[in-house]
Amino acid sequence: MFILAKCSQSSISIPPSVINFLKKQAELLGVPIEDIVLERLLVDLDPEDKAKEYISVASSLLEQAKIELKRGDLRQASEKIWDAIALSVKAFAYKHDKLRLSSHGELWEYKDKLVKVFGEWVRECWNAGVHMHVNFYEGWATKSDIIDAIKKAERLVEAIRSKILTKTEEDST
Repeated sequence: MFILAKCSQSSISIPPSVINFLKKQAELLGVPIEDIVLERLLVDLDPEDKAKEYISVASSLLEQAKIELKRGDLRQASEKIWDAIALSVKAFAYKHDKLRLSSHGELWEYKDKLVKVFGEWVRECWNAGVHMHVNFYEGWATKSDIIDAIKKAERLVEAIRSKILTKTEEDST
C-alpha cells in the first residue's frame, strides 16, 4: 500500500493497482504522478485554491528531495526536484491565467511566460529541473548537481509562492 496522507486521526492508503494506473497516466501525459493525484483530488476547487495546493506540494517535494539526497538516493531526489518545478509552474498558471497545464509541451511553452515575469534566471531553474528529470532515468548526475538544482528549484518555488499567497498566508506556512 502507498500512504497518500496521514493526519492525527487517520491515513489514506492507495492499493498498488491504483498507484500503477496513476503512474501510467502520469507517464502518458509526461507529468509528475503528484499532478495526476492532485488534479483528481482538487477537481472541485477553483483555480486560485488549486494554485495554493500545488505550490504547497511543490515545497513539500523539495523537502523530500533533501531527504532523498541525505539518504544518497540521487535519482529520487532528482525526480522530486523536477516535480517541484513542474508543479510550481502549474501553480502559477492556475493562479494567473486560470489555466491547467497538462503536458510537458505546455510546461515548456508556459515557462517562457515565467521568464518574462521573473527574469532570465527562470530559464536556468527550468533547465536544471529538466536535467533532474533526465537524471531520474539515466542516473548520471552527481551529488553537486543535485545540490545546485535544489537551490535553483527553491528560488523558483519561493518566487512563485510569493506571487500566489497573500502575506498572511505566507506568514502562516
